[in-house]
Amino acid sequence: MKRVEKVTENTKVAELVALLKKRRIPIIHENAGIKEVVDIMISFEPGHLLYVVDDEKKLVGRISLKSLAKHVFSPSHEPQIHPRFLISMITAETAKDIMKRKTVVATENEQVGMVLKKMIRTNVHELPVVDDKKRVIADITLIDLLRFLVE
Repeated sequence: MKRVEKVTENTKVAELVALLKKRRIPIIHENAGIKEVVDIMISFEPGHLLYVVDDEKKLVGRISLKSLAKHVFSPSHEPQIHPRFLISMITAETAKDIMKRKTVVATENEQVGMVLKKMIRTNVHELPVVDDKKRVIADITLIDLLRFLVE
């Protein structure tokens, strides 16, 4: 892939993927246990999001640091947790049990400007870049976009 000379709002995400592939992607399998979820989240500090994938490495959901903390610390924060979620939190054993299924994504064919607008509109600070088979190939953050667009 060619080197990105100047990034503009019209630059395709695919051109940034080559630069972003240098870092590890915060991915976890949907059947990973809660202890493993915590360990992986810690290993990606200061990241705040894990992408949950199935056996085919397709994106099936996400786990935020905030939702993981609510799960792990639920006994000490029960008044803040709605009762209808209490049973599922108590019985959760895997990443799949605590993940959120709706995940905002970017594709390689999208323009950087559109991804930036999507992130601002949906109030997310990082999101996965997926290929045509919905496999996570990179992740992009608001900091990345600021760095690419301002430099």
